[in-house]
Amino acid sequence: MKKKLLSLIMATTMLFAGLFTACSGSSGDSGKGGKKVGVSMPTKDLQRWNQDGDNMKKQLEAAGYEVDLQYASNDINTQVSQIENMINNGCSVLVIASIDGESLGTVLQQAKEKNIPVIAYDRLIMNSDAVTYYATFDNYKVGKFQGEYIRDQLDLENAAGPFNIELVTGDPGDNNARFFFKGAMDVLQPYIDSGKLVVVSGQTSFEEVATAGWASDAAQARMEAILSGNYADGTQLDAVMCSNDSTAFGVANALASNYTGKYPIITGQDCDIANVKNILADKQSMSIFKDTRDLASKVVEMVQAILEGKEAPVNDKETYDNGKGIVPSYLCEPKFADKNNYKELLIDSGYYTEDQLA
Repeated sequence: MKKKLLSLIMATTMLFAGLFTACSGSSGDSGKGGKKVGVSMPTKDLQRWNQDGDNMKKQLEAAGYEVDLQYASNDINTQVSQIENMINNGCSVLVIASIDGESLGTVLQQAKEKNIPVIAYDRLIMNSDAVTYYATFDNYKVGKFQGEYIRDQLDLENAAGPFNIELVTGDPGDNNARFFFKGAMDVLQPYIDSGKLVVVSGQTSFEEVATAGWASDAAQARMEAILSGNYADGTQLDAVMCSNDSTAFGVANALASNYTGKYPIITGQDCDIANVKNILADKQSMSIFKDTRDLASKVVEMVQAILEGKEAPVNDKETYDNGKGIVPSYLCEPKFADKNNYKELLIDSGYYTEDQLA
């Protein structure tokens, strides 16, 4: 009888232990159902990537996943190494904002061989068949908004002109820069062709107006050269189409020390704090607001769908060809912010506080 009772107790103990292990997961598991998500961001040097990384990490962790968030200091080799570590350390999904969309083919092949899905974040990863999905804002529309803003502020439909404009876009290795530039130029080019808009420097091709690394100092140096070579005689500069805030910041710095005419219209993108302050100080006209909380939320939805064996939500299956085929994409809606609506978009929404913009 004692032996039977002892056997019953041991069996019951083992049963409860097994149930506990099944519920809690093994000691090697991490995150939701043992799932870890690797998030690779390009740099901490630009404010927007810090916000993107933080927003995604918070929302993924709130959804129950472990997150390996890494910043690559704008160094391609560092990013490749970090992604390799994510692959080898058991990440089930990779979310990657690439430094150079052409440079990740080899490391992503490793992900493909291990059946790890890849979501390209904000910047499309080029020439790799390992990219499963793409999550971004509507990049063509970003540029279109910038072009339309200049068109409307100069009243190009009705004003006689001509007006003088210069063009500044982003890094040639960032596929988004080409979408931004095309969106803006599809609006502005007809006015350039008709002579109502004049690019005094003559620099109009993407290659001529690109800014390596989206760097403010590079944009500033180029604008200083343009101003000294074309506007030193008092020629009026009416607008500068800048594709983002870091280039717009460089342009504003160049104007501060090299230009005395009527201040031009300057566009931007990302609503960085320094640039919003410039908008309030009339040193920049507008910036495209891309609420990274929205993009992070959509990426979390995509990750959850993937890890549940479902198809991720997308709203574009035609636009983004990375050289290996069309990548199913989700495009969030951008908005433009200026002095008239910044409070509603940026402060009332909780994106910034009044103190941050003071």
